[in-house]
This record gives sequence, structure tokens and C-alpha cells, in this order.
Amino acid sequence: MLVMPIKSNSTIIAIIMLAIILCGGRSTRMGTDKGLLKTGEKTWVQAAAEKMQELNLPVYISVNAEQAPAYSELFTAEQLILDDAALDVHGPLGGVLSVHEHFPMQDLFTLACDLPLMELPILQQLLDVYHGDSTDAAFVFTNDGEPEPLCAIYSARGLAHIRTMREQQQLTKHSMKFILEHVDTCYIPLEEHQKKAFQNFNAHASLNGL
Repeated sequence: MLVMPIKSNSTIIAIIMLAIILCGGRSTRMGTDKGLLKTGEKTWVQAAAEKMQELNLPVYISVNAEQAPAYSELFTAEQLILDDAALDVHGPLGGVLSVHEHFPMQDLFTLACDLPLMELPILQQLLDVYHGDSTDAAFVFTNDGEPEPLCAIYSARGLAHIRTMREQQQLTKHSMKFILEHVDTCYIPLEEHQKKAFQNFNAHASLNGL
């Protein structure tokens, strides 16, 4: 069972972080919705959501409108957060900002659905760094010096700043890496044995061995 959605205003205040599984990509190279691919009996989105549940976080699923019917068979309507077309922001950032519009006071722990090798200790490490640092607005691993922005924590105040940039037409790129350059970010270098957890799968041929 997944963590149930927040129900009351008092609970919303008590919970400062939500887990967001990002599934809204077009998956054009894969040719099918990656969140609905299966490893064993579980879809990738279910496996990702269960990992976040292990961190005792309320879990929500970021999808686009076309995906909603299929994902509603796996999650409650309250857990699905649809991309807000009015934001006119594309890619994962559009999903993150859409969730921020729903929950402007909550920090967001994001995880892309197409990281099926992700390990719980890595997620826990990121959460531990977040809890020990009250100054930064984003927390992200780096892989050979490059950020991994689809497994990251974004604070509500950092996202509010990005929302203001959009409103002032300063959001010149719809890139998660771009927004990391515009908020105070804590970068955590991955150890060599952790890098495999960030392997991204974009074609059916790459799924061999999973």
C-alpha cells in the first residue's frame, strides 16, 4: 500500500515534504510509457513509489493529461497531479512546478520513474543531507561532475523563486539543470558504486538483463 494523500490543512502544515514520482515524459525513444514498464510484477512507477514510501513520505505521481486514465488504475485520483498546461513550462520542470502549484508550502523529493535501479540507501542519504542542511534550496547528486536533477530535493522557497522567475519571463530555459543554477544548491558527489543506480533506460534494447 502507498502512503495516502494529505487529507487536512493541519496535516499539510505538519508534513514539510512530499515524494513526487515524475512520469510525464513522452518516452518517444522507448516508444511506450516508461512508468508502466514492468520489472517482475511491478511497474516502474509502482516500484519507485514504494521506495519513497519506505522513507515515510506521502507519495504523489506527476503525469500529463494523456497518461491519467492508465495511471488511475494504479493510484487514487488524489495521488495524480496533472501537468498544468497554463504554466507553459515543458519537461520535468513543468511537472515539478505543477505539483508546487498544488502544494506551495511543501518541499518536494522528486524521483524519475525511469530509474529502476535506484537504491533505497541512496534516497535515504539524500534525505539525511537535507535534514542536516537548513540553508540550501536544492539537494542533488553529481555524477562525474554533472548533476542528476531527477533524483533531487527542491525546497518550497526555491521553487517559489523559480515560479517568480517564470512570472517575470526570466525562465529562459525549461531545464532542471538551469534552475539549479538559480537557487542555492547542495551538490553531493556520487561514489563509484552508486552510479549504476542512475542508469537511464531509453530504448527496449537497453532493458536486457533487467
